[in-house]
Parts: sequence; C-alpha cells; structure tokens
Amino acid sequence: MFPNNLLSVADFSRKQAEDLFDLADHFEKHPPMGLLDRDQIVGTLFYEASTRTRLSFEAAALKMGGGVISVPDANDSSAKKGETVADAVRVMSGYCDLIVVRHPIVGSAAEAARTSLVPIVNAGDGDREHPSQALLDLYTIRKERGEIEGAQVALVGDLRFGRTVHSLALALALWPGIKIYLVAPAILATPTAVLEALQAAGVEYRQTECLEEILPDIDVLYATRIQKERFKGEEEPLYETVKDFLRITGQTLKAMKKDALVMHPLPRVGEIALEVDDDPRAIYFRQAWNGVPLRQGIIATMLNRTS
Repeated sequence: MFPNNLLSVADFSRKQAEDLFDLADHFEKHPPMGLLDRDQIVGTLFYEASTRTRLSFEAAALKMGGGVISVPDANDSSAKKGETVADAVRVMSGYCDLIVVRHPIVGSAAEAARTSLVPIVNAGDGDREHPSQALLDLYTIRKERGEIEGAQVALVGDLRFGRTVHSLALALALWPGIKIYLVAPAILATPTAVLEALQAAGVEYRQTECLEEILPDIDVLYATRIQKERFKGEEEPLYETVKDFLRITGQTLKAMKKDALVMHPLPRVGEIALEVDDDPRAIYFRQAWNGVPLRQGIIATMLNRTS
C-alpha cells in the first residue's frame, strides 16, 4: 500500500488511504491477534513527548501478537551524549522490523529513513507533518460521517506550528468537494507552503480569525492547542498574546449543526471546556481510540502482514 516509509501525506493516495480504512474497520471487528509473529518487533523512538501516538502504535503491535521496544524519551538515551538520529536509527533498525520516530527537527524522519534497514513511520518531525495522525483523523471522519467527500472542515488554533493540521489539510485535498476554513490569529496563520499545495489541488479554503461566523456552516471543527514549546527566542513573549485565542464551550456548540463533529488530536490545555465532553458531537476520545485499529493497519501493511 505504502512505499517503504510513511514520511509524508505525499506517500499515499486516496485509494490507498481508503483501503487502509477498510482494513482498520476489519481489524476493529476481527481483532488480528497472531497476525504478527512473536519475533516481529515495532520500535518507537521519541525525541519529543507523546502519549497517544506512541502508546497506540505499541498497543497495535502487541494486540497483533508482535513485540515492542521503546525509547519513550530519547533524552535519556545516547542522544544525551550527542548521538545523531541517523546513527540511533541505524542501530535500532538492527533490533526491530519497523521504527516509529518523532523528532523536533524538520527533516529528521527523512534522515532516519536514509540510514534505516527497516521501514520508518514519521510520528512528527518538528512543525512539518504527522502523516499517521492525518490518516487517523480522516478515518475518524469517515467512520462518524460515513464519508469524507464534500465535508466543510474548520482547522482552528495553532495553524503555524501544528503539524497535525498541516498533514490533515494536505490529506483532505485528496477528496473532492472539500472546503477548509483556516481559523487562527495572524501570527499563527497557515504556512505559505500548505496554502500553495491547497491551491494546486484546487481545494477551496478561507482564512479567518473569527470562528463564530462559520460555526453554522461547518461539518467538522478540528481544534488544536497553541503550542507553547514552539515559541522560542524573540517570539517567546508572543505566546501570551495568543494562548487564549480558542475556547470551545457549550455555547459554541449551540451555534453548530446537530450532526457536526468536534475533533482534537489531544492533549488539550484549556481550549475545550470539560462541559463539551458530554455532547455526542465531541468525538476526540473516540478519535484517539481509533488510533489502535488504524495503526494496526499501518503496521500490517508496511510489514506485508494484512492477512
């Protein structure tokens, strides 16, 4: 389904994504325990914090009967001694059959792929992309709505540094009839490269700083946290000016369609009020749980163990 590695949204087509979603549906209904051999090992190498991505990949492998080796905090590994990600991956690829890598520097996943002996999954490289999250988000939309085609999607919050929204915007462009609302303050606006890609794909989009005016029109509200850790140097004080940009409450939901979806890649840090959790349109926890069958599909596909 995929090439040797999953580094970017550019690594899959709409047909490949839909085949993966069908496989994930199958795995959810028919748990694939025993699909992997006991000596097939997934390695997770994380230079940045993670809960859902790392644990869902590890749970996916274990639930298929495989093994897991993990570096949950590479700062406690030889990285602290100055080892490069390329060297770490070269060594780790001799221990396992697939490696999931997260790193704060853009391009690090591609660097890892150049030295690895086994397939690489990019679990986030800096503020660029997070392709497995985009596949998870699309899978969740299809599962909840029945289809992705024709959806009006609001991407809201940190659109400058948020790699999940970069990948999701690019992936949505694979489906026809999509309209994307890009809702963010000016200093957190969507990068030019993403906008140019949407234009090239013929995707209709609109940039705005006002969420309220589009709430009645959207089918999906995809919220993201403002990523404090990305504000560095001279920009660090700017975080205080935008940290409270987004706040979704019960009042927000009153203006939305009765069948709209509220999504979030998590963690949230205050942008969604707890009262929203009880609304059936709030699906971010189901979204996170979908990570296991979806990532089972990725692992099985990349290891050629789909049946």
